[in-house]
Amino acid sequence: MNQDTEDDKPKKKVYKKLKNKYRLVILNDDTFEERLSFRLTPLNVFTYVGLLVIILITAVTTIIAFTPLREYIPGYSDIKTKRNAAYAVLKADSLQQELNMRESYISNLRVILSGGVPVDSASQVQDTNINVESIEDTRTPADSSLRQNVEKAEKYTINSALSPNNTGGAYLFFTPVKGTVTSSFNADEEHFGVDVATKDNESIKAVLDGTVIFSGWTTDDGYVLQIQHRNNLVSVYKHCSVLLKKSGESVKAGDAIAIVGNTGENTTGPHLHFELWENGSALNPELYINF
Repeated sequence: MNQDTEDDKPKKKVYKKLKNKYRLVILNDDTFEERLSFRLTPLNVFTYVGLLVIILITAVTTIIAFTPLREYIPGYSDIKTKRNAAYAVLKADSLQQELNMRESYISNLRVILSGGVPVDSASQVQDTNINVESIEDTRTPADSSLRQNVEKAEKYTINSALSPNNTGGAYLFFTPVKGTVTSSFNADEEHFGVDVATKDNESIKAVLDGTVIFSGWTTDDGYVLQIQHRNNLVSVYKHCSVLLKKSGESVKAGDAIAIVGNTGENTTGPHLHFELWENGSALNPELYINF
């Protein structure tokens, strides 16, 4: 017990010193008149100084974090600059994709006009070891419903009866969509096809057997799909909302290849802009197809 008491004495002395009271007096140097006086203890001084330091640190941190002053800190960039940089990167990526699609379109069109066979983009796809188990199913209920409607629409297509008849160059075309022709073929006005107004989400059918040579997005015409047929015949489908076939895929006459939409800058409502080309010359689709 005595030993414990002796050990506690230094602690009591320190605590007692911290609670000793002192008076801070401010005097007039000329008249020695007392102006202010404060009664303080070392414990109060430590407490007030600690609180003052905490308040100053909090205030400085708040000012730097939530005011434009943080921009003057070396290595800290402006939020607006970061936003503009991110937008520029996304815009550059979109422009690169658009450029690649246009180059592919022009390259295939040049080959077709010269009478050659277009490049099959499916053969250019490199074999990458993809783990099938890692692929996630991202289909939505709306997508599944749309696929079921398309499958029902093409369930009763008779492809064998719609193949082109090479005798005499005659063809039996499948009607791509049923609707009203709102704008006819006019080569003088550079309108090389027909605009067929129909209800939204209507499925678009291939007019003949062939191979898809382009399936992608363009700024003016939205989603566009082109099919190469026999005897240098090409059919073009513009302003689609959804493309159901990819470049390099083979299609049969009457197969659903896209969905009617209203995409692209050169459109005023849901419709299909359909073009027919033979040996690089535009044909009037209404002369061959009853819309």
